[in-house]
Amino acid sequence: MRAVEITTPGGAGVLHLAERPVPRPAAGEVLIRVAAAGVNRPDILQRQGLYPAPPGVTDIPGLEVAGHVVALGAGVSAPRPGDAVCALIAGGGYAEHAVAPAPQCLPVPAGLTLAEAASLPETYFTVWANVFERGRLRAGESLLVHGGASGIGVTCVQLARARGARVFVTVGTRGKCAACERLGAERAIHHPTEDFVAVARALTGGKGVDVILDMVGGDYTPRNLQALAVEGRLVQIAYQRGARVEIDWPTIMQRRLTLTGSTLRAQPVAEKSRIAAELRREVWPLIENGDMKPVVFATFPLAAAADAQRLMESSAHVGKIVLSVEPQA
Repeated sequence: MRAVEITTPGGAGVLHLAERPVPRPAAGEVLIRVAAAGVNRPDILQRQGLYPAPPGVTDIPGLEVAGHVVALGAGVSAPRPGDAVCALIAGGGYAEHAVAPAPQCLPVPAGLTLAEAASLPETYFTVWANVFERGRLRAGESLLVHGGASGIGVTCVQLARARGARVFVTVGTRGKCAACERLGAERAIHHPTEDFVAVARALTGGKGVDVILDMVGGDYTPRNLQALAVEGRLVQIAYQRGARVEIDWPTIMQRRLTLTGSTLRAQPVAEKSRIAAELRREVWPLIENGDMKPVVFATFPLAAAADAQRLMESSAHVGKIVLSVEPQA
């Protein structure tokens, strides 16, 4: 099969199309003929040598795919060969075939293309586990999302609104402000010219927001604490502006704040399978009813994976970037 290799840590130019053996599904896994694969920030970190694959996982990048099941490992009864699925995987998505734990496979929602379905798993697993489980966001509460035009951001906007929360986002351009508000954000904050702390407090009558989902870290952290309401929750899923910060414990203690966060890739299959079951029950019906939709900004052929990652690094996109994995002629 064709697959994208990382020849050495570095820039996008180190991605190389190569031939690899088709993987075999182990017990509890399925083999998927990949039609499309999502592109995500962790893929770039892996390419740079900053986020290696967990032990025993292929070095081929790619954390989410959609396609058709073609073979089953021992002990698997569902999904069946021929089923159209999208799946969260620990690696191997940038290829014509990939293996996935069977419980991490979800049916392609009715009405979606395989390219749209490939854009779902990484962001929906992440948002559900962090915003609604760790962050405990409830109907009637308010959510501030940094990076509102990212794949995570557009998922947050739509899912939180569909579940009855108020949603605010920060973005870097006026065009992204308009895009996020079209998707349902009550207010998009243009962070180069606006203070998100002041705006968030004004929007909530001085109370502050109940939950913040942050991918920025660094100097955003103390400002996030100031933007939170009493009993507010800060959920950290990345730290693009720095992993080490100084925080004010009296602020946390006096206002009873919760600081939490998680990574997804290294979590055990049992935990990711539990999240998949929650998504199928709570979220997939909302997608099929049209209450939310995938936002695919651009699609690239597998051979142009480097161009796809360059676009992601430019931050010029709104929503998701997808690789189309067509069989070689």
